[in-house]
Amino acid sequence: MNALKAERALFSYPKYWAECYGNAPFLPTTRQEMDELGWDSCDIVLVTGDAYVDHPSFGMAVIGRVLEAQGFRVGIIAQPDWSNKDAFMSLGKPNLFFGVTAGNMDSMINRYTAEKRMRHDDAYTPGNVGGKRPDRAVVVYSQRCREAYKDVPLVIGGIEASLRRIAHYDYWQEKVRRSIIFDAKADILIYGNAERPLVEVAHRIAAGEDVSQIQNIRGTAVIRKEPLEGWRGSDSTAIDKVGKIDPIPNPYGADDVGCSKSEFAKAGIDLKAEEAKPIVVQPPKLKPWEKAYVKLPAFEQVSVNKPLYAHASRILHQETNPGCARALYQRHGDRYVWVNPPAFPLETEEMDMVFGLPYQRVPHPKYGNEKIPAYDMIKTSVNIMRGCFGGCSFCSITEHEGRIIQSRSEESILDEIEQIRDKVPGFTGVISDLGGPTANMYKLRCKSKKAESTCRRLSCVFPDICKHMDTDHTPTINLYRKARDVKGIKKILIASGVRYDLAIEDPRYVKELVSHHVGGYLKIAPEHTESGPLSKMMKPGMGAYDKFKELFDKYSKEAGKKQYLIPYFISAHPGTTDEDMVNMALWLKAHDFKLDQVQNFYPSPMANATTIYHTEMNSLRNIKNNKEVVSVPKGARQRRLHKAILRYHDPAGWPMIREALRNMGKANLIGGGPNCLVPDETRQEKAQRGKKGSGSGQQARKGGKPALTRHTGFSQFKKANTKPRVGANKKRANQPK
Repeated sequence: MNALKAERALFSYPKYWAECYGNAPFLPTTRQEMDELGWDSCDIVLVTGDAYVDHPSFGMAVIGRVLEAQGFRVGIIAQPDWSNKDAFMSLGKPNLFFGVTAGNMDSMINRYTAEKRMRHDDAYTPGNVGGKRPDRAVVVYSQRCREAYKDVPLVIGGIEASLRRIAHYDYWQEKVRRSIIFDAKADILIYGNAERPLVEVAHRIAAGEDVSQIQNIRGTAVIRKEPLEGWRGSDSTAIDKVGKIDPIPNPYGADDVGCSKSEFAKAGIDLKAEEAKPIVVQPPKLKPWEKAYVKLPAFEQVSVNKPLYAHASRILHQETNPGCARALYQRHGDRYVWVNPPAFPLETEEMDMVFGLPYQRVPHPKYGNEKIPAYDMIKTSVNIMRGCFGGCSFCSITEHEGRIIQSRSEESILDEIEQIRDKVPGFTGVISDLGGPTANMYKLRCKSKKAESTCRRLSCVFPDICKHMDTDHTPTINLYRKARDVKGIKKILIASGVRYDLAIEDPRYVKELVSHHVGGYLKIAPEHTESGPLSKMMKPGMGAYDKFKELFDKYSKEAGKKQYLIPYFISAHPGTTDEDMVNMALWLKAHDFKLDQVQNFYPSPMANATTIYHTEMNSLRNIKNNKEVVSVPKGARQRRLHKAILRYHDPAGWPMIREALRNMGKANLIGGGPNCLVPDETRQEKAQRGKKGSGSGQQARKGGKPALTRHTGFSQFKKANTKPRVGANKKRANQPK
């Protein structure tokens, strides 16, 4: 059997008895809607921090429709008033369990900028209004669910829970917090894409199994007092201590089982005469990772010991391949969080069925004509795949969705394009995106089944593209061509980021993309120009960018089109020095690039780059004997400086940049020459500085309103004398790719 194939298909379970009610036009959000459907109760109630949009790009809609397809009656409580329990009782007591998520985004990242300033908008809320979800929404919602019906099982999931499944550094409190399952007091935490584990949880609870006994489902974490019975472990609670702590049990039990010699003598059997070779039937030998776990350093240790934190983080990231991952076991006080190995990825047929469920593809009617920006952004886009094998250290996609690419079939994708054409109000014939976490990873997977199921690399493309990785873009090229031929479709755009180091491996793809699917601008993400930060980002060098740009310009010219690349960059990333930022700014100026909005590095929970940020150690390497000290821009002033350097053209940052250049011994970069980064101080600036009697830092702080990017992870990019691309700030999971 394929090592990455689940034993049971997602839609193979016998349907729950309530399937007789059929599909709801919209999953009910009120008692009145339940009455109209003829329901006396909900089997499952989902609580989310997002508005309810019945579209496959919104997690709660997908989960709700998948559970509905299993026969369950599912209700949704969207963006409830969390000040008391009343809103959480609005649909009555669920028969099976509450499912809680913060929404498509982490609630802290949704509510605060990288500078920890509160946002006043929310793209997942009608009217783009901020403040409709609490800080740490999973914890708050879970507490209210317990207050409403304390005996109802509680299952938490979504990206907020997923990225906090073990002890983790919290950027907002600047400390290590314990696993969120303890703070939420949840029975089960589901991490990653939830369909497979959640369906199993639902059916087991529906069959009468007590939630406290549901401990062994892949893709889940639970609280335990001891390891699961029959599992053997390795102790990795210290950096130099890795060894077995549980013996592999003898499959035959005690060694003295069987007849004694005296019993043979009584029977008149001469053992020597009858001597023969015994037939030994051995059970299948367990592979090293099967029914095995790793004991991590305890929460109490990693919260005060940075090397141990880096060590635990490294182990977690090495145990993410569902083919060979071991369980994780971490003590918190007198209890442990037990993290089962990841769920197996969905097969193409399962993906097709998930995306083929009866979504209305519009927001719930209760929102009326209010605009929901996140919906407006994706309403004419199609998600063609999941997962990412890039492994960028600042990005949470790999930690959440995994490295295995899960692709839909052409037929399923083309059918969705037709649905958009026929159902989306005001459709103009333009599909805004055929993509996913990365536009050009569709159907790209490891060519070796053995390697795919046993590999522990953090990235399949860094430092170089793995020899086993398929880089043939033929499936994507064929998909693009068929999508363009769908009746009523005028244009297919590609808005998801393109992994250009993969693209240059197949110039045919670049030609197809540039000739037909670029609307004047194409975004790619070098993230930096210097080798130091790039090595900590796990991103390719600028050589790959230069090759891609050469192909891009060549094929644009052949197509008779004037088109531009929009590169995105991150400032203040771990591993970045002030000099690195200056060198990048000089590169930008030499190429006549000016950044409109800039993304400062945002330490999202559990990301590799966040570990480097917290520990100032290179956790991408073995921690033992690792003496490397990583330069990490910390503190408001240095992070503000890096952002100002990246926006070297903005006069508001010039005083701060000038001061930094002088301190670095690079005063020669101040002036009006072609090789200078910023101009000399003007008379007006001198006069203003004299009046205020303040330093350049204060002036920089007061100069200009900060550009809030809503933590899309993208920097809105503006090339000189060109218009910025409309809609370039498409969301990704917590950081750019």
